[in-house]
Amino acid sequence: MAHSEVRGGKRNRMGSLLELLFLATAMGLAIFLSLPIVLRRSRTARLMHFLSAAAIGLLLFILADVWGDVASLLYPSGSYLTDPTLDAVFVAGALGSFLLLFLLEHSTRRAGEGRSLSPPSTAFIVALAIGFQNLTEGMVFGAAWAVGLSGLLAVVFAGFFLQNVTEGFPIAGSLLGSDERRLTVISAYFLLGGIPTILGAGFGFFWTSTLLLVAFDSLAIGTCLYAILPMLKSAFRPAESVAATQRKLQLTYLGIGLGFIVGFLVNAI
Repeated sequence: MAHSEVRGGKRNRMGSLLELLFLATAMGLAIFLSLPIVLRRSRTARLMHFLSAAAIGLLLFILADVWGDVASLLYPSGSYLTDPTLDAVFVAGALGSFLLLFLLEHSTRRAGEGRSLSPPSTAFIVALAIGFQNLTEGMVFGAAWAVGLSGLLAVVFAGFFLQNVTEGFPIAGSLLGSDERRLTVISAYFLLGGIPTILGAGFGFFWTSTLLLVAFDSLAIGTCLYAILPMLKSAFRPAESVAATQRKLQLTYLGIGLGFIVGFLVNAI
């Protein structure tokens, strides 16, 4: 009887893990629901610029959202007394990932070229940042699933699913006016951003720790910051005339504001 109960418990746990991975896959691959809009080519230059600015707004919200998550770990219960170990991990992750990307980018440039990040490179870095963020989200979902927080699971799943739907736009934002906007290219970036949700859920089902959550969130913040800077530089670059520059600025402000609000509303649902 004891052996049958053990085998039954193992089957139940395995079934629970498979259910978790199925839901995590739905969350992670929800990023592909933005493909029809991202790949659509019948757009004016103004609309493409507006969508690119909206992608920046979404990315800014993601950055703020990740900081909110990691701040709750660094400053528990609203206290300003932090754990030096967690502080060191956060600083090392955020600063280290930023500097590493800086060194990698500049080591590949030819002397005197001085160009900013190419659209594919920017898309890759954004996908990497979102991947780190989704890894921590998956771990949180997996840990909640393992302890049976059923009342929380539906809310967490809905929130992560909807947020992942919007994450396709920040990844593809730098490619909207580029010839690199092909299905295979964007799909590869989307997988880089979405699959960590599944990996994190499986990992969190068995084990999780505050140290790991802080580490991955800090990596997400560092890479996210590095990707946002060239996107902002391109969005605010002057146009060919004063009037065109004014119109471009208006679209930029409206797009960034709309993207941030959409990110906030999706996260608030």
